[in-house]
Amino acid sequence: MNAANSTFLVLSSILVLFMTPGLAFFYGGLVSKRNVVNTMLSVFMICGLAILLWILVGYSLSFSGNLGGVVGNLKAVWLHGVDLTALTPTKIPNGLYLIFQMMFAIITPALFVGAVVGRIRFKFLFTFIICWSILIYYPMVHMVWDNGILAKLGVIDFAGGTVVHINAGITALVLSAFLGPRHTYAKGETQHYNILWVLLGTAILWIGWYGFNAGSALGMNDIAIQAFLTTTVATATSMMTWMVMDMITKGKPTLVGVCTGTLCGLVGITPACGYVTTAGAFWIGLVATLTSYAFISLLKPRLGIDDALDAFGCHGVSGMVGSILTGLFATKAVNSSISLNGLFYGGGFKLFGLQLLATAFTIIFTTVLCVVIIVLLKRVIKMRVDAKEEELGLDQGEHGEVADYTVSMSNDLTDIQRHSSEFQGQLAQLLDRHQRFR
Repeated sequence: MNAANSTFLVLSSILVLFMTPGLAFFYGGLVSKRNVVNTMLSVFMICGLAILLWILVGYSLSFSGNLGGVVGNLKAVWLHGVDLTALTPTKIPNGLYLIFQMMFAIITPALFVGAVVGRIRFKFLFTFIICWSILIYYPMVHMVWDNGILAKLGVIDFAGGTVVHINAGITALVLSAFLGPRHTYAKGETQHYNILWVLLGTAILWIGWYGFNAGSALGMNDIAIQAFLTTTVATATSMMTWMVMDMITKGKPTLVGVCTGTLCGLVGITPACGYVTTAGAFWIGLVATLTSYAFISLLKPRLGIDDALDAFGCHGVSGMVGSILTGLFATKAVNSSISLNGLFYGGGFKLFGLQLLATAFTIIFTTVLCVVIIVLLKRVIKMRVDAKEEELGLDQGEHGEVADYTVSMSNDLTDIQRHSSEFQGQLAQLLDRHQRFR
């Protein structure tokens, strides 16, 4: 075992795990005060669910065997027969690599939760995540990062452009389309519960992303340092790009906008971070953010699909841009392990074409299976809460808890007003009868 590499990956795994509660704060700060508990619980509970699923079947379906180049087998259920002490090429124990990949399995489904907040039943979401992980996420891991068909074709994805962000983004879009819009959608902007939580969540995600991206080098080496640097440059670029766009189009910068732009850069550079130069990172951060900004500002309102917290607009769109631009900016000068240079580095159109193919395949694969899962699952579990519960808020309707005492006070006041109105009506009827009797 290489102690430096192993220590590095332990720290990277902790950072990736840290991202999920960070995402809970990010999403929890953006939603209305009636849905904070539901949103944060829906994200945080995945830590427990995804870990158990990964140990039960996830690792086996991802990294054990090879069925048709699409998925692994079930020979390593409950890690049966897995040698956790065997060393990988970077001299880290296999058990540590298993843990690192487990953290990716946690954060990925948490990303699409932001699209469906405020209207999806918790039981449906819980069951959907189980089905989605088994039928979509684990096969994507196998196809891209193990011995699957995309890996054999020569597709490159350093830390999860296809596996994580396009995958989760498309899922967010499909779920939103099936759910339909919130009753308050397009009737005025939702008041965010706590914008400071949004900044806190963004900061945690940025810090954790170094485990996500640099950690994917699987060792303390030059590639890890390059991934750390390119992640930083792309994120700074995207943050400034979104802020400037807000100033141009809205006349003023916004904190939510700056945080959203930050995430777009982190997403966009993810598939490319270990393959591109700092110049490439700058252009990827810029283009990814401009594309996401254009989609969220111009195209999304015309589609009429209520992706509540722009999970597709950020993760899906920037993930696609990052995956495709990897085919332009990847270079052997940064990472000699790749077999082809990108188009801008003399590699021709082959790698660029492969990245386009992988992006299109991920979109189609995820869309089709998401539709199948949703259609079948809706037959046994109601997908959306009723209008009364949506108005009440899912915190009380689904969990019987509130994050803000003013929600309870507001509901109590509503009840008092309703009872008062009913009492006044009854009193008026009695007085009318009394007048008639006289």
